[in-house]
Amino acid sequence: MLDLAYIRAHPDEVRQALANRQSEASLERILEFDLRRRAVLTEVEILKAQRNAVSREISQMQEAAPREAKIADMRAVGQRINSLDAQLRAEEDELQRLVSMLPNLPDPRVPLGRDETENVVVRSVGEPRTFAFTPQPHWDLGPALGILNFEQGARMAGSRFYVLHRAGARLQRALIAWMLELHARQGYAEAYTPFMVRREVLFGAGQLPKFADNLFHDEEDDMWMVPTAEVPLTGLHMGEILEAEQLPRWYTAYTPCFRREKAAAGRDVRGIKRGQQFDKVEMYKFCLPENSPAELEGMVADAEQTCRDLGLTHRVKQLCTGDLGFAARITYDIEVWAPGCGEWLEVSSVSNCGDFQARRANIRYRPTRGAKPEFVHTLNGSGLGLPRTLIAVMENYQREDGTIEVPQVLLPWMGGVQLITRDTLAATHAGSEPIR
Repeated sequence: MLDLAYIRAHPDEVRQALANRQSEASLERILEFDLRRRAVLTEVEILKAQRNAVSREISQMQEAAPREAKIADMRAVGQRINSLDAQLRAEEDELQRLVSMLPNLPDPRVPLGRDETENVVVRSVGEPRTFAFTPQPHWDLGPALGILNFEQGARMAGSRFYVLHRAGARLQRALIAWMLELHARQGYAEAYTPFMVRREVLFGAGQLPKFADNLFHDEEDDMWMVPTAEVPLTGLHMGEILEAEQLPRWYTAYTPCFRREKAAAGRDVRGIKRGQQFDKVEMYKFCLPENSPAELEGMVADAEQTCRDLGLTHRVKQLCTGDLGFAARITYDIEVWAPGCGEWLEVSSVSNCGDFQARRANIRYRPTRGAKPEFVHTLNGSGLGLPRTLIAVMENYQREDGTIEVPQVLLPWMGGVQLITRDTLAATHAGSEPIR
């Protein structure tokens, strides 16, 4: 959330930043409500001071008639104060709602641009693999091997759901386990968090109220399925005051992610690239404000290492102002090449949110012992997101006969499976019939 005092002091700067973001949010109602709220607050404070002064005066009055007249006057003042207090609470609630809908302000280093077409490729690492044959897309490769079934997923849960079987399911689990272990070696502390959270946790992470329509919600208990582990990781220190020497704090976590997908049918949604349930390993940092730029570069490097160790050609793009996420000040996307799909797939989005989430979640630190608390900075990044990483592994490691080699780093979690074939189905579960 933006600092209201900053908005009040720099309205033109904030207006320009919102325009650069292609945001339709308007400051006019916010400034109007703020002005009215401060006028009401001033009147309430004057009336309360008057009431206190007259109360002291009444306590010293001896004559009954003047004393009763003063009391009657103060009764009217009290009623006016109660009315203004109610008005003040309503206007503060509305002001809070309006400010909570404003996106974060872009970092000065973010390139100007209208939309994703104006994002900037910062670097490319590796060359796309060459094949002596035409590589298959995963939506043909997986079903042919019996490791990916779209019909079963749709039958159970509707469109954009699927089932991974045997070696496919194990490959997905291997990716998750390996990534968690890699991030632990990089210095991130693993956390196992709830997959459902309360409303205030989503508000703190910047998901509510802006993205309520994209989230899955249990109305009876007012519990929300997490759209990303970024949400519960933000909530780890909600309402806390940390000591400066406790920072930075780095976390990693796996969660399934649940989001309503409303994209139109077409090339972008074919296969398992987009779904309403998907897996992701997240990286998250709480740090001192002055260190967040360096922490961002470090997190990008950690995500890139994940791609390199998997042997995936990748590139890093800096998002322009018009493509930034709601809570982000600056973001780098990491994309891997998928030869079967013939496109770059985003597997990580790494963002510095500044104090935007910390202000909403009230996460602070003391610069020194006894000092006034200030807001920490938070950063988040996918490390990496499934299923697009799974797609890239399947399509990059396929062979001409339709089998898939298992990347070396994943072998410890594959139960001896080095090559995924149709026969792997029977080998991975002795005595069972291959799934047709």
